[in-house]
Amino acid sequence: MSENHIIDSHRHFWHYTDEEFGWIADDPLRRDFLPKDCAGMDPCIAVEARQSIEETHFLLGLAKENPFIKGVVGWLPIASAEFPKILEEFNDPKLVAMRHVIQDEPDDEFILRKEFIRGVRHLLNEGFAYDILVFERHLANTMKFVDALPEDSRLVLDHLGKPKDFNSWRKLIKELAKRENLKCKISGLVTEVGETGYDVLRPYLEEALDAFTPKRLMFGSDWPVVTAHMPYGDWRSTVEKFASQLTGDERESIMHKTAEEFYLARQ
Repeated sequence: MSENHIIDSHRHFWHYTDEEFGWIADDPLRRDFLPKDCAGMDPCIAVEARQSIEETHFLLGLAKENPFIKGVVGWLPIASAEFPKILEEFNDPKLVAMRHVIQDEPDDEFILRKEFIRGVRHLLNEGFAYDILVFERHLANTMKFVDALPEDSRLVLDHLGKPKDFNSWRKLIKELAKRENLKCKISGLVTEVGETGYDVLRPYLEEALDAFTPKRLMFGSDWPVVTAHMPYGDWRSTVEKFASQLTGDERESIMHKTAEEFYLARQ
């Protein structure tokens, strides 16, 4: 599969500082990761890595300077009463979606707060998509969150819902996937599982495929976080190996079509 037919739906960029990126635990990641470090890599969607309005400006600036960044998933204060006004200030076609780091909220019910759902509804009504970043323990509430939104809402689950226990995760992911408007990123798996062997990763990929089908899955690398465990190309090859069992159209869905339709149709 040629690089021209792959979209990496989940890539980060940052100027590293201890203060702004305290969530980074692996020493090799405690440095700058910028577009110049992406030589030979596929076109991508850039995703926020710090919850600030400045982050969204930063990523949009990188996207303007680097055509291989096809879209930006930014951060804005979705739960704020000022959110609609703030969103109006971002008139850039490269801004395609928003994300909030639900997994780091002290309140596991945050995703169900009325003011947050109100903000997400407004975001969706304005034509944007929304990335859901949660741990496995949040998946039950994620179902309620999706159900509280219009059935045609464009939503995607990051990192396969961050599985912790395979058996409990697989039950939750099957139930969550019944919401047919929800897509899922094949990303972040090696970070959660902590192993890189194909035979270890394959059961998770099989469950995701069975739950979502190829047309609702999209390849994502979670670069540079993935590099703490394996190179970008090795993760891509892992997903391609798994997808080799599928038809050509199904492989294309996973490797680029789903991400293009989900994120870039608005442009």
